[in-house]
Amino acid sequence: MEDDVLRAIPAVHRFIDDAAIAAYRPLLGASAVKSCVNDVLEAARAAARSGGTPHFDILRDRVLSALAAREASGLIGVINATGVLLHTNFGRAPLAGAALDAVAMLGAGYTNLEFDLESGERGSRYERVASQLCDLSGAQAALVVNNCAAAVLLVLDTFARGREVVVSRGQLIEIGGAFRLPDVLRKSGATLVEVGTTNRTYGADYRDAWTDRAAIFMRSHPSNYRVEGFTAEVDAGSMAAIARELGVLSFEDLGSGALVDLSPYGLPHEPTLAEEIAVGVDLVAVSGDKLLGGPQCGIIAGRSGLIDTLRRNPLLRALRVDKMTLAALSATLALYVEPGRLHEIPFFAMLETPLDDLIKRADAICEAAQSSPKVQVDARATTSAVGGGSLPTTTIPSAGVALTARDAGVDELASRLRSGRPPIVGRADGDSIVLDLRTVRPSEDAAVVAAIVSCAACE
Repeated sequence: MEDDVLRAIPAVHRFIDDAAIAAYRPLLGASAVKSCVNDVLEAARAAARSGGTPHFDILRDRVLSALAAREASGLIGVINATGVLLHTNFGRAPLAGAALDAVAMLGAGYTNLEFDLESGERGSRYERVASQLCDLSGAQAALVVNNCAAAVLLVLDTFARGREVVVSRGQLIEIGGAFRLPDVLRKSGATLVEVGTTNRTYGADYRDAWTDRAAIFMRSHPSNYRVEGFTAEVDAGSMAAIARELGVLSFEDLGSGALVDLSPYGLPHEPTLAEEIAVGVDLVAVSGDKLLGGPQCGIIAGRSGLIDTLRRNPLLRALRVDKMTLAALSATLALYVEPGRLHEIPFFAMLETPLDDLIKRADAICEAAQSSPKVQVDARATTSAVGGGSLPTTTIPSAGVALTARDAGVDELASRLRSGRPPIVGRADGDSIVLDLRTVRPSEDAAVVAAIVSCAACE
């Protein structure tokens, strides 16, 4: 009897040959598809022994759900409807079309990455974007590594191993992933010397902390937090002047990566790389994928002799960037140089989008999706955020669509949106999920409408 029940379960090949299941083969590989099928069938066999054999269509749906979950665990595109422009969990800055074109062109073939075409001998990959960075920052030299934390590690390892780094207590930051500046200092072999208090640090604190073991006076710009109220801090120029006076290096982890003044976009002024170089900081590190709007990388700019020393550190090989990163960064930097092309960088395009345009799109989506007995759809005024460890208290007026499920809670509705293709991630607001359109491309509006309709149709 049990054998008859087990024989009633469809064979593996029926699932493998199914068109919808077979479509996952190029995405996941044949072995992963077969593994998902076997897992579902094994569970079906166990259930069959207790009575009952699921129909093929039910088992097929379970296989497709398992495959969709397996696909989602890989890297796939997501519609960011959170309103956070530089969302760390979503890869921060979307790349400009020019950057993508450069990656496609240079990544498809061979390049002169480490080859000097003039001499016919080996060249340096680190020269490829240095001149652009120097032109934009006013620095004597520049170097690119794989992220800003790597830039900080390289500077500390090169100049402060076995010596002291003086940092204000109010700037002992923790960055994403629970990595803390004191931990990076220890890993570099440097000794941390804390000065001042959490909320107030003065120039005299740096002077009092100086010893003949001091190598660097370091400043971490508060790009992802704010200390407000009864505060005092030593600005970059003052710290650099004290460092010169005492014969130590000045170094700033500027982090956010602004290359231009953001105040014309309605944002608070954020110190730019050029400003910190101009006030005399010896070395400045910034991120490429935050306010700069480029690929993930860390940029170190400053005095040429110091950059040359950094290039000789063997650690640099472990921190180097590849040809695709350099191609994307160079193409992004070129947009800063050409007048009128900054809006081609998606971050600036999102900042520039007029509120009226977002309101019109929200109304159009509501009209196209329409409310149903299961999901109420309304246009809603909202606020966006810069995100990505930049301008933490700044919000931007925006507009979006609020979805309220009449048959489910907020968590279930959010899950439905994430399970679609492409997945859509919004943010909870009371009993609704808000889809903020400032971070949704107009070309994605049709997918948003389809997702809302699909949510309304869910059983």
